[in-house]
Amino acid sequence: MSTKKRQLEVITGCMFSGKTEELIRRLERVRIAHGKILLFKPTIDTRYDTNSVMTHYGRKFEAHLLALSEEKLEELERIVGQKAIAEADVIAFDEGNFFSGKLPDLCQVLVALGKRVIVAGLDLTFAGKPFGSMPTLLALADEVVKLQAVCVKCGEPATRTQRIIDGKPAPADGPVIQVGGLEAYEARCRNCWELG
Repeated sequence: MSTKKRQLEVITGCMFSGKTEELIRRLERVRIAHGKILLFKPTIDTRYDTNSVMTHYGRKFEAHLLALSEEKLEELERIVGQKAIAEADVIAFDEGNFFSGKLPDLCQVLVALGKRVIVAGLDLTFAGKPFGSMPTLLALADEVVKLQAVCVKCGEPATRTQRIIDGKPAPADGPVIQVGGLEAYEARCRNCWELG
């Protein structure tokens, strides 16, 4: 790419709002412009495919696995090589909410190196609390896109993620991280969202 866009972009919202879809859309535009892309996802996200990021509806993009708490430049270089990092125009992370508190610092390092960094992730847990390092990333971002889904109960814009256990809302004291999809979660508006 002829010009570097040195910035941090964060794509956020509830589950099923299209965060990964928007991430892939942005990466495809870079690919069309012959830019070099590196995409990382957390090792715990094994829902669809190990070597790619995939939307709930089947669209995918090649990705590298990054272990939690290993979010540092040296680890990225170990995974893909120093040359790949140096040549990358865009370095992206999916499911940023699962990564540790080291991710914001890594993103700042990458931006300082002249990279366009994109992070997609949930802003809130199923219990309605800020999720992991996402609040810090949102504060540091040069651009924030907050997407909405459609509430499965009333059809209004959804901003919350409802965890479902045996057809009922999960209790708020359940584990924060539980990887899942349509079988365990629903998009809900604020009015229809509830805790068990």
